[in-house]
Amino acid sequence: MSSKHEVLIGRAIGAMLVIGGSLGTGVATAQAAPQATTAAGIATGARSDGVAVFRGLPYAAAPVGGLRWRAPEPAASWTNVRAATAFGKACPQDRSLSVDQAGDPGPTSEDCLFLNVWTPRAEPDARLPVMVWIHGGAFVIGAGSQNLYDGTALAKRGAIVVTFNYRLGALGFFSHPALDRPEPNGPVNFGLLDQIAALRWVQANIAAFGGDAGNVTIFGESAGAQSVLALFASPLARGLFQRGIAQSAYGIPSHTRAKAQAAGVGIANAVGLGGAVATLEQLRAIPADRFAELAKGKLSLSPNLVVGDAVLPEAILTAFQRGREAKLPLIVGSNSDEASVAVAFGVDPAALMKRLGAARVAIKPLYPGLDNQAALGREVVTDVVFAAYARRIAYLHSTRAPTWRYHFSRVADNLRAQLASGVPHGGEIAAVFDLGDGCGCLGAPLTEADRAASRRVADYWVAFARDSMPAADAPVWPRDGRQRAETLVFGPDGIVPRTDFRKRRLDTFIGALNVIGLISGR
Repeated sequence: MSSKHEVLIGRAIGAMLVIGGSLGTGVATAQAAPQATTAAGIATGARSDGVAVFRGLPYAAAPVGGLRWRAPEPAASWTNVRAATAFGKACPQDRSLSVDQAGDPGPTSEDCLFLNVWTPRAEPDARLPVMVWIHGGAFVIGAGSQNLYDGTALAKRGAIVVTFNYRLGALGFFSHPALDRPEPNGPVNFGLLDQIAALRWVQANIAAFGGDAGNVTIFGESAGAQSVLALFASPLARGLFQRGIAQSAYGIPSHTRAKAQAAGVGIANAVGLGGAVATLEQLRAIPADRFAELAKGKLSLSPNLVVGDAVLPEAILTAFQRGREAKLPLIVGSNSDEASVAVAFGVDPAALMKRLGAARVAIKPLYPGLDNQAALGREVVTDVVFAAYARRIAYLHSTRAPTWRYHFSRVADNLRAQLASGVPHGGEIAAVFDLGDGCGCLGAPLTEADRAASRRVADYWVAFARDSMPAADAPVWPRDGRQRAETLVFGPDGIVPRTDFRKRRLDTFIGALNVIGLISGR
């Protein structure tokens, strides 16, 4: 695959299936508003469908002025009771990209480091499992307040759900000589530092909402899944969680600090400053929205992270290859049509196959009976960028901690004609959160079979968060490993454990990609 297509596919990751807008507060009840006492002060939430919801709680100080491009500082305390009934504003992002491809994120502001909590019991002694969701969006769009991330159904299963915002684009991932002068080799991945700050907030405060700080699961999709794996790899995140779920992580090489700094110098030029000689004061005086407008094009670091600071001293895959990741239980997997995200941004799978030239001869036997070049191209992109990466991560991690792998291919009954290629990128999220018909985000009414399938997916996720075992009524989800490759297929014919599922083609791509550098330790 050419570097041009790698870039196109990388940019295409930005088409997350996240839906904008605010959630309603549900039917009012006569019960008193739920209340929790945090380290910063007392907050009251609202009740919705039998669940207590706290929205818009600050987990760190606003990263504005002198705090722009600095590690997050603690949030200020408050003396009066705080009404936590409205979502905080989303972090600055390119609204055209967000609205056109991922839904309206709602109001944005640089003051955006807020989180939200869904809990069945806001009682300090409840000690419930905690599930912390990290949203996707190629590290340039998205918010924890999206409708697709409503934690109600998971909370009704006995888990506490936390969602949050983190800095995006050039405000969240940025390097420039002006930053290095006072702090050589200082932070670059500020968005990851925000994620760690949110997890520290959970450690300090979640007991007040009924949660067990010693039983925290991080889970996320796409850029959120990359974040999960990055937190496994990060020495700064140790002890902040006990297990993770990475949904549709992608195997695209990380950026070096030098690449990030070159992009930062280009951004300084783009906003009318003097490139490498721009001062930190000048850069911090530029309105936040001006940086958000640069989320597309060659100056953007999307959709990946930067290697070489304290939060991510080495690439994710390198950490897993060398056994330096957190030795914690992990679920990792992907969907049947991840290539949908590339197609949405104009990558032609048939043209892609044509450009592979002689390599097509080696690839075609891996897909017997598939003669259509466009369909073959979609399968190859899905496998190369997503499924092979999940297989590689699981293979490496399985010798150090319990590891499970999945393949999600069940399309909702009334969408099968529309989604003939399979489950698109992000298409499993509604099932994971068991949203049913409530989110208005699926484009077709659900059947009872759809609802039952979603319930089972959510049951596996919550069981894993509760017990470190993704157990549901049936079937048993076997652990993946080097000696026996195991995958749980969430498919149109039910949930089926498969041994050596697509093993030959995934292992072939892993070997080839390691040689040509598309999946590498960089």
